[in-house]
Amino acid sequence: MLSTHWLDQREPYWRRLEALLERGAQDGLRSLTSDELQELGLLYRQIAADLATAREDPSSARVALSLNQLLARAHHTIYSARRPSRSGLIRFFRDVFPATFRANAGRCLVSLCIFIGAAGLGVALTNRYPEFVLKLLGPEMIATIERHEMWTHSIVAVKPLASSAIMTNNLSVAFTTFALGLTAGLGTIYLLFLNGLLLGTVGAACAAAGMSGPLWGFVAPHGVLELPAIIIAGGAGLRLAEGFLFPGLLPRRVALASTASEAVRLVLGCIPILVIAGIIEAFVSPTELAPPLKFGLAAALFALLVLYLMSGRGDDGREATADSAASRPDTR
Repeated sequence: MLSTHWLDQREPYWRRLEALLERGAQDGLRSLTSDELQELGLLYRQIAADLATAREDPSSARVALSLNQLLARAHHTIYSARRPSRSGLIRFFRDVFPATFRANAGRCLVSLCIFIGAAGLGVALTNRYPEFVLKLLGPEMIATIERHEMWTHSIVAVKPLASSAIMTNNLSVAFTTFALGLTAGLGTIYLLFLNGLLLGTVGAACAAAGMSGPLWGFVAPHGVLELPAIIIAGGAGLRLAEGFLFPGLLPRRVALASTASEAVRLVLGCIPILVIAGIIEAFVSPTELAPPLKFGLAAALFALLVLYLMSGRGDDGREATADSAASRPDTR
C-alpha cells in the first residue's frame, strides 16, 4: 500500500506538471521557457514511473487513474508540438501506423462486425423480400443486373478520370466515417451499417441473377484494400467517440483532443491504401482479365496488407500508442 509520506512527497510534482500543461494549453508552448520545457519532459518521465508504482498497489486505483489522465494530457501536449519531417513521414507509415492499428485492433474488430452484420442482413432481406432490393438499389441498377450487365463500362472508357473520382469518393467515405465519431459514434455506426447493407444486397441480387462471378471478379482486386481501409476508418471513428463519451477525470475537450490524435493517425494511415485501391479499381477491376488472375491478385494484395499491418518495430511505434495506454484506466 502506498504510504501517505510517498503521496505527500510526489504530489507537488504532479501539480507542477498540471500547472505547466494548463499554461501550455492556454497560451501555447511558446509561452514556456526552455527550462520549463525541459522540466516538462523530465516530469513526464518521472510521473510515468510514479504511475507504474501506483499500479502495483490495487488499493491505489484512483491515484493510478488520475496519473493516467495527467500523462495522457502531457503526451498530447508534447508530441502534438513536434514538427513533421520527411523521415518522420516515412517512420509514420513504416512503424507508427501499423502500431496504432494494432493498439486499436479491438475497435476495428467492432467496426468489422457492424459491417459484416449489416451485409448479412442485406442478404437475408434480399432473399426474403424482393421489393426491398428495388427500394434500396433503384430500378435502373436492378434492370442492369437482370440484363446480366456490369455497371463498370464507364470506368473502362475514362480510366484516369475514373481513378481520380474513385479515390476522391473513397477518401470522402473514410474521412466522413471517422469524423462522425463526434456524434457519439452514431454516425460512424450508421455509415458502416449502410455500406455493409449495400454490399450484402448487391451480392445477393447478383447471385439471384447468376452474376456472382462478374461481381466478385470486379470487387475482389480493389475491395481487399478498400474495405479494410473503411473498416479501419470506422475503428478511428469509434476511438473518437470514446473520448467524447468517456472522458474520465479529464475535461471532455481535453479527453477528446487526446483520443483524436490517435484516431487521426489511424485514418491518415488509410490514405495510401485507398489511393492504391482507387488505381486498381479503375485500371484492373473492370478489365477482362481472367478471373483466376484477379482473385490471385486480390489474395496477394490482402496478404501484403496483413503483413504490413502486423509489421513495424514495436519500440518505434510506442509514441503512437502511448496516449492510448496512458489514458486507459487500470482495470486490474
